[in-house]
Amino acid sequence: MENFKGGRMISSLAPRCRELRRRMTPAEVALWELLRGRRLEGLKFRRQHQVGSCIVDFYCAEAQFGVEVDGAQHRWPRGIENDAARTAYLEALGATILRCTNAEVIGSPATVVARILNAITTR
Repeated sequence: MENFKGGRMISSLAPRCRELRRRMTPAEVALWELLRGRRLEGLKFRRQHQVGSCIVDFYCAEAQFGVEVDGAQHRWPRGIENDAARTAYLEALGATILRCTNAEVIGSPATVVARILNAITTR
């Protein structure tokens, strides 16, 4: 399925989004429990949500804010390069992106949530 966003034709990533929602990492599951159901200041987050031609781990449309939970592959040069390109693309669409690691989410979920809330309120 094709659709138009910002005047550009993009493919729907809905099947891939559904697959990613079924196969969330333990860190994504943990963060989702803290964000779902408007648990963070009444903000509605979606998980594995398509923004432009990307899928963002967690996205709040009303704040145009996304959270990416990164695993080990994001520390390699190619991962760092890909992440920078994705972030630049998403920012060009008007979104703000916060990146955190799996270890941060598992080790200190309250700190990650505080970072999310701080980033949203200081936009």
